[in-house]
Amino acid sequence: MSHTATDDIAPATGKLGILLPGMGAVGTTFIAGVLAIRKGLAKPIGSLTQMGTIRIGPRPDDNVPLIRDYVPLAGLDDLVFGGWDVYEDDAYVAASRAGVLEGHLLEQLGEELRATKPMTAVFEQAYVKNLHGNHIKAETNKWEQAQALDADIDRFVEVNGCDRVVAVWCGSTEVYREPTAVHESLAAFEQGLKDSDPDIAPSQIYAYACLKRGIPYANGAPNLNLDTPALLELARQNNVPVTGKDFKTGQTLMKTILAPGFKARMLGVEGWYSTNILGNRDGEVLDDPESFKAKEVSKLGVLDTIFEPERNPDLYGDIAHVVRINYYPPRGDNKEGWDNIDIFGWLGYKMQIKVDFLCRDSILAAPLVLDLALFLDLAKRAGMSGVQEWLSFYWKSPQPVQPGVYPEHDIFIQLTKLKNTLRHLMGDEALTHVGAEYYD
Repeated sequence: MSHTATDDIAPATGKLGILLPGMGAVGTTFIAGVLAIRKGLAKPIGSLTQMGTIRIGPRPDDNVPLIRDYVPLAGLDDLVFGGWDVYEDDAYVAASRAGVLEGHLLEQLGEELRATKPMTAVFEQAYVKNLHGNHIKAETNKWEQAQALDADIDRFVEVNGCDRVVAVWCGSTEVYREPTAVHESLAAFEQGLKDSDPDIAPSQIYAYACLKRGIPYANGAPNLNLDTPALLELARQNNVPVTGKDFKTGQTLMKTILAPGFKARMLGVEGWYSTNILGNRDGEVLDDPESFKAKEVSKLGVLDTIFEPERNPDLYGDIAHVVRINYYPPRGDNKEGWDNIDIFGWLGYKMQIKVDFLCRDSILAAPLVLDLALFLDLAKRAGMSGVQEWLSFYWKSPQPVQPGVYPEHDIFIQLTKLKNTLRHLMGDEALTHVGAEYYD
């Protein structure tokens, strides 16, 4: 990540287009939410960019502005929305079918939601086996699909008068795949597109099309994507900021809150059993074992990185960490996550913690989409490129800034990193919280 001085940040003038590959529950909850906030029908709860504050200087100065008043972010009134989906439903119909938001709220937003219609999607059944939409592109060659996405972006920019564009993947979890030779370089990847290499997933084609145009990109699913050498090469080549992967919403959010607390107090963990039930489209997709594998890998890496068992073998050297996800249609978007945590303390005496988090998956994800879009746009205007590690706060499986550097999963360290990056961009000192200045 490159840094910049305040004077080098281009102003957030004109319209910011936000493109969403995937306009299902998460995408429509995000769009409807922003529209509702613009109309004064709701508050932007859960959004750090809209409701979060940041302290500047010593505590006695009491200089604690809102983040949106401190850094030059795009305003909500300047946002326009578009995207792609395998179902042709407009945002009103899609939001109604998702069942996340109440009908009386959607009715107040009906005109704008009905006008927001998805473009035909790039889709391959082998990558999402439990999704069966037919609103897909006629092109079958992957290079031609990438060109079709490029044409879509052109039309979106022209119709909406966009000055800038960002993209946030809100689509489904694809089947688990390891990188292959086609992902090792940009040249290999582009040849693979022309050859319709089966190892190139639809989500990778979206990322390629956006990065090729210099559009900042966030990967909201555990799909193999921005974490490939080919796409990272393209991001660097075109000076594009990227971030991922897999929105940190329900159960993993709780883990990144609780686990740092156990470690801070040197409490041992013997086992951590996690199970989820959910009934939305995401749950249906994850009912396929190959798609679940991608999510499982994303979820399992959290504890190891926080606990550092190699440095704390007596406390975390042999944790039984189990994750289960079950599709249960009656719940819809209302996910339930149970955690049973077996811990031990002084002299090895055992204790248990049980957490039952009845959460709303899309309600937790929607403000993350907003924050990521606004922060990526800021990063682009500030001349930042490549992996934006300061945005690890938002991810289950944050990308490391370079190979061999472990990603930070502790949510409190992540938040400090994010805010210190904002202070740096604005020419203010980072906060160390040492507090030595109060003893002078």
